[in-house]
Amino acid sequence: MPSPQYDRDERYEEETLTIVDENGRSLSCYIEQSLEADDMTYLLLVPVDIPVVIMSIKNDSEEELEAAMLDDDRAIAEIFDNAKAVLAEHNLYLHHTAYTLTATGELPPIEEDQVLTLDSDQDDGETAEELQALCCFYHAEQKYGIYTPLTPLLFFARYDAENRLELVSPEEENLIPILEELLSED
Repeated sequence: MPSPQYDRDERYEEETLTIVDENGRSLSCYIEQSLEADDMTYLLLVPVDIPVVIMSIKNDSEEELEAAMLDDDRAIAEIFDNAKAVLAEHNLYLHHTAYTLTATGELPPIEEDQVLTLDSDQDDGETAEELQALCCFYHAEQKYGIYTPLTPLLFFARYDAENRLELVSPEEENLIPILEELLSED
């Protein structure tokens, strides 16, 4: 008898919620972990869809790639239709969601030569972020690349005593132990 196939959507069927940004855009998230503390419920969330980033590529030499992440809404809006069309050619569908761009569809297999490692300018022991290249395109003679992070994008949120959901910063000193506990739970 074959073993049942793992279905991520079935696992999280009732464990999703939607967060909304200040522009009214929404993002559906799975609830990875929850924790009760100080009369509040803290949540560790991960987007249902695939998070993506768009990078402006300045230098595309064989040795080193110089790129800058686009995070300005106007710049993203200007190239969004082109990015959406190019991703659609790869059976991925781009969405301008809250807090991050996302895509739906099936990611291609990860190939070593398609991984971009972002060097951090800080010496605080942070590990470099790795991104999988999905595709490149040009807009107004500028090259852009669309990437997805190889590590999960996490959001830290809480329900307050009035049952209102809010995102909270993981840097808040008093919340660090709660975040550490959420991250350590299996």
